[in-house]
Amino acid sequence: MVSDKEKEIIGEINKMTQTEMASLWRFAPSGHLYFDKTKPFWEVFDKRFKELGGFTPEISKHLG
Repeated sequence: MVSDKEKEIIGEINKMTQTEMASLWRFAPSGHLYFDKTKPFWEVFDKRFKELGGFTPEISKHLG
């Protein structure tokens, strides 16, 4: 069962833009909650990021 806090975090992920997700992917500290594969957030993040188009050359240039 997903807790209210987990639902809140999933909601935050689902509101992120492609650029926000790419920035987090590139610059998040090691062990960031969204990338912990023992938590439900990784699958949500990965699915949404892919649906939005993932990393593009344009986003990569923008982020530096």
